[in-house]
Amino acid sequence: MSKSLPVRHALGAAVLALFLTGAATETFAQSAAEAFSSRKSRKAEKEARQEQPKVEAKYPDATREEPEAKASAKLSKDLKKIFDAYEEGDSAKVVPLADEMIANDKANAYERSIAARLAAASLVGEDDAKAIAYLQKAVDTNGLSNNEHYDSMLMLGQLQMQADNDVQGLATLDKLVAETKTTDPVVQAIRGNALYRLERYPEAITALRQAIDTAGAEADPQWQQLLMAAYFDSDQAGEAAKIAEAALAANPDDKKLQMNLASIYMQAGQDDKAVALLEKMRAKGQLTEERDYRNLYALYLNSEGHEKDGIAVIKEGLDKGVLKPDYQTYVALGQAYYFTDQPAEAIENYRKAAPLAPDGETYLNLARILWGEGQLGEAKQAAQKALDKGVKKPEEARKILAQKG
Repeated sequence: MSKSLPVRHALGAAVLALFLTGAATETFAQSAAEAFSSRKSRKAEKEARQEQPKVEAKYPDATREEPEAKASAKLSKDLKKIFDAYEEGDSAKVVPLADEMIANDKANAYERSIAARLAAASLVGEDDAKAIAYLQKAVDTNGLSNNEHYDSMLMLGQLQMQADNDVQGLATLDKLVAETKTTDPVVQAIRGNALYRLERYPEAITALRQAIDTAGAEADPQWQQLLMAAYFDSDQAGEAAKIAEAALAANPDDKKLQMNLASIYMQAGQDDKAVALLEKMRAKGQLTEERDYRNLYALYLNSEGHEKDGIAVIKEGLDKGVLKPDYQTYVALGQAYYFTDQPAEAIENYRKAAPLAPDGETYLNLARILWGEGQLGEAKQAAQKALDKGVKKPEEARKILAQKG
């Protein structure tokens, strides 16, 4: 139909990516850090300083010898001031009082450690860098009970991760596990998070599997999502798909799960499954964002013989106002129309796309089609504009300009 076929550009659905990496893993660390300064935590701190029956050991296999962890009579009033300020949620009072206790030569290890821990707890979410420093001091001073000591270490690791210091955070968590032999699924899940963020995917998978298997029905759904991401990013799309499919069976209308599964299918080269899933979502009215429609039409346009399906998806997206009438949309329509033998419609959309394009390649494609349709005058104009904007093969544009008509 033409003397020089326009180049068929691959309209990759690269925007279709897992939603559970990056920000989600960051939130995973933040949510745990927020728990440290919750009301429940404040109550626990208050109870810890009162006479209590023997508390159940959270870390029964810890190799660390349990210290006495008691306040002295001389400094009990000073310590009470710190606790009272902490319970009021006033870090401006807690921190200087804690600093005085930490610097006091007469204070024992417990008093200095608990002061540092309370200072850290009061600063979480307000000044995490200082909270990390105080937690490190609480751990290093080594005066807390095992429960408080290792809980502080756990929070320290999480805050280090939240500060994007995943190497140090993981080292802290590994030290906790080595000293306590803990099988707590929460600890393993947080380790898995750190390992994932460090792109140590096989180790992340092992830790997350352990967390999920240990927790059973109580496993946090985020752990499953992170495990799926670890499989996905380690090129084990089949394993990632199994997790996503199982999760989707339990929550069939969850859009995030469906988009993740579609992305996994694409990585596995199962575009037909991705299309089927996205079409199912389309039928239910779940394609509500621009990228949703772009993903589906890109899959169609990258599959020979499905250009008409791609056109239908684009038109629907435009009619609903979800797709924008921009360069990407126009060039996709232009390509789809051309390869379905609708040159007039292809020309119309390439005319709209070319001025918006980042370079002259779209003008060159327009010139090729116009030349093929016998519209040499406009083809030359488009070829010149292609040269003006820059193309990879300027000789092709010059070939059209050299034509006699």
